[in-house]
Parts: sequence; structure tokens; C-alpha cells
Amino acid sequence: MSQQQISLPAKLINGGIAGIVGVTCVFPIDLAKTRLQNQRQGQQVYKSMMDCLVKTVRSEGYFGMYRGAAVNLTLVTPEKAIKLAANDFFRHQFAKDGKGLTVFREMLAGCGAGMCQVIVTTPMEMLKIQLQDAGRLAVQHRSYNSGMVVSAPRAVSATQIAKELLQTQGIQGLYKGLGATLMRDVPFSIVYFPLFANLNRLGQPSPGESSPFYWAFLSGCAAGSTAAVAVNPCDVVKTRLQSLNKGANEEAYNGVMDCVSKIMRKEGPSAFLKGAGCRALVIAPLFGIAQVMYFAGIGEYITYYFTKNNKNNN
Repeated sequence: MSQQQISLPAKLINGGIAGIVGVTCVFPIDLAKTRLQNQRQGQQVYKSMMDCLVKTVRSEGYFGMYRGAAVNLTLVTPEKAIKLAANDFFRHQFAKDGKGLTVFREMLAGCGAGMCQVIVTTPMEMLKIQLQDAGRLAVQHRSYNSGMVVSAPRAVSATQIAKELLQTQGIQGLYKGLGATLMRDVPFSIVYFPLFANLNRLGQPSPGESSPFYWAFLSGCAAGSTAAVAVNPCDVVKTRLQSLNKGANEEAYNGVMDCVSKIMRKEGPSAFLKGAGCRALVIAPLFGIAQVMYFAGIGEYITYYFTKNNKNNN
């Protein structure tokens, strides 16, 4: 089935299911990525991804690894649906003249998809990061105040954070770091979608046929991990800008350029690759699953089933 023939409801269902399944599988690694990226030199709480996950389970329990997951599970459906549907829409528009899609046109379609998705991605990431980083800040809080009787930072929910931001800063509070999110997601989509389309094409038995399940999955994994590592410096900047609560001696940033210059000066170029391995491990299966769901036609089956039932009932 060609992508142009897939209905919008089917695209939304495919993107939503893929996002929920993917997030559930890889969320603990995403939590480790956020905590590693927010660490400053000389203030490391975690040595590696595995060290972060082990310490998280010990101090916060198994479900501590899923802090912020509810935000992602709630908003990942519209986010992934918008991303996949927008890319498909732009590819269809750019191919209307009958000349087919060049790599440049595929990159433009990816750019459009990346710009559309930040409507949901920015507030989702904003809330998720506060919840994910709370455990790291609590550990740092205890270590800096060892031997003293101090109160632990209060636990908050995503709803509380969103309510406070809206009351104090308005809607722009939820969109803090929008520029950095665009810097990450637009280049990501420019790299990911054309790379996936061309890798997936290699697995097609013939020009008119779809590639096998496993090939779509592997293509999604390869394209996703490549794009994730390529834009990791932007992800580090975005994570730092969107972290509202700071640990002891952690500096604040006044915009993207200020953040970049301070990280470069105080931590060196290697700081921009913090969490790159984690991010590749998160994105690879996430987009592999997304593409398998998309090309398997789960959404088409569900919409066909409900349409058929409605016709029979009428």
C-alpha cells in the first residue's frame, strides 16, 4: 500500500500506537540520558548509563525509572502522529508534479515535519525533564548537605508544574526552549526521513512492493540512531535550557548562545556528546517500532474494522 493512500485517521493511530509502545520500552534509558546531560563537571552523580539506572532503582525503586513517563505517554500520540503524518503530507505535496522525490525534496519534507511536531514536543519535553531530573537533584541535595538536617525537595507532578508555569509565565512558560527544540528536531527530521526512505527502499523486493517487517524495523533503527547522535549537541542545550531547577553551583543560561558558550568554556566540546549513547539507544528502537507499525497498517486495519461495523449497524 502506498503511503499516499493511507487515511489521516490511520496515520494518527499508527503514530500513536508506535509512540506508546516505543516509549514504554525505552523510557528508563531516556531518563538516564536526561540526568547524564544535566551533570556538570566535578559534580557527577552518575558515571554511566548503567550506573545511573542502578542508582535510580536503589534510591527511587523500579518505578523511579519511569518518572515523567505519564507525560510522554499522554502526549507522544499526538507528537508521533503529527511527525509521521506531516512528513507523509509534505512528501505527497512535493511529488505531485510527477517528477518523484529527490533527496533535497525529502529533506524539505522532513524539515516541515520537524517544524510541525514542536507544537507538542516542547511542552512535553519541558514537563518530562523536570520530573526526570528530580531524582538527580535529590541525590545532589543530600550529598551537599550530608550531616545536616534538611528537608528534601518536595515532590511535584506534571499537572502542578504546568499549572505553576501557566500562572507565573503564561503559555510561553511551557514553550521555554522552543528555539533549542527546533534546532534539534528540524535537523533530526531532515536527516532521519530521507535516510530511512532510502534505506527502506533497499529492502523492497521490487519497486511496487513494500519492504519486509524486519527491514522496516532495521531501517528505522539505523536512521534514528544516526540522526539522534548527529543532533545530540542540540539536545544537550535544550535539556539544560528547559531544566528549571538547578543543583548546587549549577549556572543558569540566558538563551541558546549563552548556553553553548558556557558549556564550551566550562566543560569543553565533549560535554555536547553527553548522553549520545543513551539517546541512540532510545531513538533507534522507538523509530524502528514506529515504522513497523506505520508500514504494517495497524491503523488501516482498525479504521477499516470500525467503518465496516458502522456500515453494518446502519
